[in-house]
Amino acid sequence: MSIMNRVKGTGAYRSSHNLNLSRSMDKCWFFSECRVRIFDLMPVIGRAFGDNRVMHLEFTPWQRTAHGANLLDSTGQPGVTIFEEITELANRHKAINLGQGFPDSEGPPEIKKIAIDAIQNGANQYAPGSGTLNLREAIAAHQERFYSLILDPESEVVVSTGATEAIAASLLAFLEPGDEVVTFEPYYDSYAAMIGLTNAVHKVVQLKAPNFEPDLDDLRRAVTDQTRVILVNNPHNPTGTVLDVSVLQEIIALAHQHNCIIIADEVYEHLTFGVRHVPITSLPGGSERTITISSAGKSFSFTGWKIGWATGPRQLITTVRTVKQFLTYSSGPAFQPAVAQALQLPDAFFERFAADLGQSGEILASGLETAGIPVIRPKGTYFLVADVRGFELNDAAEVARMMPERLGVAAIPMSAFVHPENRNDYQGLLRFAFCKKPDVISDAVQRLQRLPEVFSN
Repeated sequence: MSIMNRVKGTGAYRSSHNLNLSRSMDKCWFFSECRVRIFDLMPVIGRAFGDNRVMHLEFTPWQRTAHGANLLDSTGQPGVTIFEEITELANRHKAINLGQGFPDSEGPPEIKKIAIDAIQNGANQYAPGSGTLNLREAIAAHQERFYSLILDPESEVVVSTGATEAIAASLLAFLEPGDEVVTFEPYYDSYAAMIGLTNAVHKVVQLKAPNFEPDLDDLRRAVTDQTRVILVNNPHNPTGTVLDVSVLQEIIALAHQHNCIIIADEVYEHLTFGVRHVPITSLPGGSERTITISSAGKSFSFTGWKIGWATGPRQLITTVRTVKQFLTYSSGPAFQPAVAQALQLPDAFFERFAADLGQSGEILASGLETAGIPVIRPKGTYFLVADVRGFELNDAAEVARMMPERLGVAAIPMSAFVHPENRNDYQGLLRFAFCKKPDVISDAVQRLQRLPEVFSN
């Protein structure tokens, strides 16, 4: 039998303790029997999913993707997302946009120069499908340097077009229709979109204010023998929480108990405040069934370069790479040597970057509190959450729509990151991004002092 049917380090084939990387496709005949006109099914789209968020195979892949990411309106047609709506309002009213989660400052100039020189020197054709060897070696060295993880850059590292592609390739590689994927809620919208595309079932474990820590009993109930993937974002967007080691240990135990894969999205690994990031793969039992994903965008403020990566056991990375090569094959040949050098920057760079970011977050948090708005301070990422539940006008989505015109500041309601049936649980929470220049944050704080006026309207 193929090594793809074995778990690294066990030497045993499929059992209750071993990870099976291939599942029967005997349901494939169903696809050819379900070619129906999608427009005939539009009236039933609202009731087609049920509470488990799985979409029937009759619906086209794009529609399952859109539904998963809450992009369809009540008629089943693509609608305007809250992100698009708030961005348009911010642009129209020239507001400071603290809804968009990307930095407004550049990364290290010496790293940019490497990319510029690479373009001038001819690094403009396809990079290897797995990524350049020097970048894969730098990623492996980074994991050893920060977390004492030993990786083979030849077989246990693959470079992707941003972390989003690595997430997509990982989910596409392992999910079949009806498989369950467990994530924490709120969640990054890409997760739900890709789960919908695969026609899997998206189950959530809620992270509730004010501490945004999961209830372990809820987690145990969510993970079952039907669970194929536990998708963990840590540090967590959009709540800013950093999961306790006890939570990570429980995830590992459940993955072993129910024989599933862990996909760890750790793109904010270097953006923590007063706590240390612990990769789930570094804990006992985690490495053999975990795909770890990260990127250069968050750590170095080069989000547009779209250089990400996935690391893990050879058999898992081989599977991800097989799918990934038919998505983009490769990208960023001039950016890859620059990112390789960035990963070798001294510890002081990473420490200073996190400290500066944390200071911006504290300025924003203190400013909101001065205005009378309770804040849930983050332990990581570059997002913080404001709590407007105690005000007369406590619908964060409505407040977010008013803010660009009334205050000249934009934010995103947390309800945009959850299943529709759970929106009421988050309707009083606003997410602010503080990955902006200090003078921009200070200007936003001054404008936000009038936020109580919006609540009294």
